[in-house]
Amino acid sequence: MDGLLTLSRVIDAVNTRIGKWVAWLIVVAVAISATNATVRKVFDTSSNAWLELQWVLFAVVFLLCASWTLLANEHIRIDIVNSFFSQRVRSWIDLIGHLFFLIPFTLVMIVTGWPFFIASWSIGEQSSNAGGLPQWPAKFLVPLGFVLLFFQGVSELIKRIAVMRGRIPDPHVGGGHSAEAEAEELIRVMKTK
Repeated sequence: MDGLLTLSRVIDAVNTRIGKWVAWLIVVAVAISATNATVRKVFDTSSNAWLELQWVLFAVVFLLCASWTLLANEHIRIDIVNSFFSQRVRSWIDLIGHLFFLIPFTLVMIVTGWPFFIASWSIGEQSSNAGGLPQWPAKFLVPLGFVLLFFQGVSELIKRIAVMRGRIPDPHVGGGHSAEAEAEELIRVMKTK
């Protein structure tokens, strides 16, 4: 188990570093969007490449930060329902969810996304818009993002098993997850009325 926990820490460190760096691309996307809007209004001109770059940057952030979001326990879940369960039941839900849903889904996306990228790359696929960007770099983001998410899913699975065996404290308990804290407060208020 110690070797697996070391692997989990390495995966967490890699995804944290990637997430923190890639998240800054939101600032770049906003700057490009503001510049595009200004140029279009002031000079009555536009560039398809700059417009497409906005959605590519959004795709980079969305796909490459998904694993960091999972690590930070900020992924979407029904916190109100989840907070009704004991920590043990939540651990089992996470374990089953990661093992039977998240990991298989990421594998399907990797296996189907790779040929999608290769086909685009092999023909040097370009945007259908005049002056647009090449399409294969954006299509490469799909398998890359899901590879990162797969490894983070493995890391979360390792940590969940270690928590359930009492080897490590639960990294998500007491961490002040705001949505979970809000749900618990809402339930507490509802019970008192």
